[in-house]
Amino acid sequence: RQRGVVAAASYESRKFGVHSAMPSVTAARKCPGLIFVKPRFDIYRQVSQQIREIFYQYTDLVEPLSLDEAYLDVTHNKQSETLATKIAEKIRAELRQQLNLTASAGISYNKFLAKIASDYNKPDGQFLIHPKHALAFIDKLPIHKFQGVGKVTAARFLKMGITNGAELRNCEFADLVKCFGKSGSYYYQIARGQDDREVTPHRERKSLSTESTFETDLISPDEIHTQVNEIGEELLRRLQTKDICGRTLTLKVKYADFHQITRSRSRIGSINDREVLLQLAHELISEILPVTQGIRLLGLGISNLDIHESSAGVQLTLDF
Repeated sequence: RQRGVVAAASYESRKFGVHSAMPSVTAARKCPGLIFVKPRFDIYRQVSQQIREIFYQYTDLVEPLSLDEAYLDVTHNKQSETLATKIAEKIRAELRQQLNLTASAGISYNKFLAKIASDYNKPDGQFLIHPKHALAFIDKLPIHKFQGVGKVTAARFLKMGITNGAELRNCEFADLVKCFGKSGSYYYQIARGQDDREVTPHRERKSLSTESTFETDLISPDEIHTQVNEIGEELLRRLQTKDICGRTLTLKVKYADFHQITRSRSRIGSINDREVLLQLAHELISEILPVTQGIRLLGLGISNLDIHESSAGVQLTLDF
């Protein structure tokens, strides 16, 4: 504590002026009741992967920015949902239900505006910047709120008499490039609500999974096998839609007390048909039956994938 720095600050501690990168001694002085928690990076990475698996239920175009933040392009999505706001609501609900996590979301038609929007309605809300209202929003946006504008750049803008988006948009392209180099072109574009950067996934998908959380905990072996069958059928549909098969099937079980276990089984050949997948799934669940406490969540996933192609999915309307 005496020689460390704050890696992340809770919203409660921020009210006292505590923030990331602050020396621990300073943080403790600002907030006398502050509790320091050692980081658990293995757990963070595990939960981060679980978060991304929820994202992948809606789109494969997921660009992680950190363990707990990512861009998602849901223009073509897998849930037959035409409104991005509804997708954000569903993802946030699943994160709360499955992982007991709150999340904020920014929704718009490009990366710049979505990132800006994500800073509103925190820590457990979402904010939409509609294309029709984007310029009006940008006009009122303080210059230091623009993505890519740090303290030094903001100070330079202020010296130029530029305090908000409206004033930035009045700048000539040549003047911005002269003052800021290549970044000047970026500032010129975002002042007009333009950002052509695409959402680019950083890695190939390593698994495909689906899961269900139940309103009433499952106890009966019969109802547990029934749910495993339904989840297996859904996983099979997703595999067939994406023309994917794999060699390892994993069962995920979360009990009523939130204790979680997994069981896996691999084959030499691919798990590529209904009979094989469901047989393996039922064999895995049978290993843990009977249960002494209820099951609140069941999931099945395929890994060691052989990916042939992906589907386009359903395209959004412009109503967001």
